[in-house]
Amino acid sequence: MGISIKATSLELTPALKDYAEKRLSNLGKFTGGEPMVAIELGKSSGHHNKGDIFRAEVNVLTPLGKQHRAVSEKADMYEAIDDIRAEIVRELTSAKDKKGSLFRRGARKIKNMLKGFRN
Repeated sequence: MGISIKATSLELTPALKDYAEKRLSNLGKFTGGEPMVAIELGKSSGHHNKGDIFRAEVNVLTPLGKQHRAVSEKADMYEAIDDIRAEIVRELTSAKDKKGSLFRRGARKIKNMLKGFRN
């Protein structure tokens, strides 16, 4: 699995890089292969009244060519990484479940058609 991490408007420390890689390294089990994961970590522009707002974004390209994306803005960078992980896992499992249910629905229709030929 290829993971690329990019930082904008903030320094990418080894601890932050390790945390992001650790949290998002097991997305392969949700895609059924080896996905390409692009993570962008950054600090939002300084137009906020108080405090820093951190932004985390992840783009996942599955082996079948589907692209999934999640974005989070939080007051803490680690919270933002946890939030995008939860969001991207939800999106990937939804796509996986949708694919399975479409397959089952098609198989059910074929079976019903074959029952009609038997009589």
